[in-house]
Amino acid sequence: MRIELWFDFVCPYCYLGERKLELALEKFEHRDEVELIFKSFELNMASDSTKGKDINQIIADKYHVSYAQAKANNDSITEAGRQVGLNIRFDLFQVERTRLAHELVHYAAGQGKNLELIRRLFEGVFTQGLHLEDKEVLFQLTKDLGVDLTHFQSQYENGTLSSQVQRDEEEAVRLGINSIPHFIIDGKYVISGAQSPDYILNALNKAYHK
Repeated sequence: MRIELWFDFVCPYCYLGERKLELALEKFEHRDEVELIFKSFELNMASDSTKGKDINQIIADKYHVSYAQAKANNDSITEAGRQVGLNIRFDLFQVERTRLAHELVHYAAGQGKNLELIRRLFEGVFTQGLHLEDKEVLFQLTKDLGVDLTHFQSQYENGTLSSQVQRDEEEAVRLGINSIPHFIIDGKYVISGAQSPDYILNALNKAYHK
C-alpha cells in the first residue's frame, strides 16, 4: 500500500495530520506493507509583509479576520494537538521559508531517514521555535539523526534537490491539490485535512480490501 502525503513545515494541520496518520497506522493490521511517500507543498507564508508579526496577526491579515478570531483558531489547534500528544507552541512559532527543509528531506530519503527528519523538524518548528532558514542549525539537526551530508552540497548547488521539490508541487497542481495536508492512498482514496485517526484507519482498511 502506498500513501502519498503533501505537506509543509509551517502548516500546523500537517503536523496534526502526520501524527494522526501515525496513530492510525499503529492500529492498521497491514502496517508493514505501507510505503509512505512525502511530497513537498510550500505555503510560502514568509514575506516582507509578515516580518515582525506573530502568527496570530499573520493569519488575521491573510484570512481577513480579527486578531482575536485568529488567536482562537490557533488555540483550538493547540488543543487538538494536545489530544494526540503534541505540544504546539504558537508563541514560539517562526514563519519562515521552508525550501531548504524540504530539500533536506528529499536528500535524507535517499538514506531512509526522511520520516525521522520530518518529525524532528515538525517538533522543532512547533515546540521549540526552530528557524527553518538557519542552515547551520538544520544541517546539525539532520546530521544528529545519522544522515551523511557529504553529497548534499553538490546536489543542492546543481539544483537536483530543488527540482525534486518543484516536481512535487507541479504534481499537486496537476491533481488539483490546493490545501494541505493532502493524502492519496494507492492512487484511489483521498483524505484532505487532519482527519481523526479512526477516519484515516477506516480509509486504510477500505483501500486495502478494495
